[in-house]
Amino acid sequence: MSTSISNRLVSTAPRVLVVDGSRMVRQMIARMLTAELPGVEVVGCGTGGEAQQLLGEGVFDFITTALRLPDMDGLELARFVRESAPQTYVPIVVVSGDVDDRLHRRTLGEDVTDYFDKSLGFQALAEFIRGYVRPEGSAEGEVLYVEDSRVVALATRRMLEKYGLTVRHVISVEDALALLETARVRGEVGADVVLTDVSLKGELTGGDLLERIRRDFGYGKGRLPVLVMTGDENPANQAALIKAGANDLVEKPVEEKLLVTKLLFQLRVARHLRRHGGPA
Repeated sequence: MSTSISNRLVSTAPRVLVVDGSRMVRQMIARMLTAELPGVEVVGCGTGGEAQQLLGEGVFDFITTALRLPDMDGLELARFVRESAPQTYVPIVVVSGDVDDRLHRRTLGEDVTDYFDKSLGFQALAEFIRGYVRPEGSAEGEVLYVEDSRVVALATRRMLEKYGLTVRHVISVEDALALLETARVRGEVGADVVLTDVSLKGELTGGDLLERIRRDFGYGKGRLPVLVMTGDENPANQAALIKAGANDLVEKPVEEKLLVTKLLFQLRVARHLRRHGGPA
């Protein structure tokens, strides 16, 4: 990738990948999305193989896929996306009109964010997608914020509280882990989203926190989103953080619109997953 992952901003010009074996279905979805989301870029393809190639060439903000593709199952494609390092946590929605037992039992696996029934119509699908890629300007939610500079923390906290977010600031990974452990004992997660710097003065880094959240606590990207702030502009290093479990990245020095948009987006996706019993 020529540009760093952290510079992607969902709300500027969302890119949607539509994967369906039917050209007519792809055109109908594209037409509705273009009408509902001015400025949207819709890229369509007919097979999983074509989709994999496109995913290797750039980042998408939202993916829709049929459950059955000419060359693979839509769930195989979803798994590929999750394992593809350059992709941030992009919502993947299976769009299907098939009476498939997996749809009724909602056993599509943790790689899929949700499914959409074609019988509801493509207008409804366009509105559904708009809810993801055009998140509201304010949101409720609790942010666990890890930053060892009190000056930076104060400015960022004020920035986030302005949008209606509740911020719990700690200065070390150790403090963050203690907070999460206390919450776990009570049967709670402890936060709606984690915002952490990579470089911290304590023994543990933001990368260590990410690893503990994903491995020790077992919280997936949908259960507890983690947004990582980094001063490293190297795309390969940023991709490594995504592969390690970060939902998304923000480059330092942090620009307010970028940070808030990405944070609200992650909160919206996580809230949707909780409401609909999605992947943990």
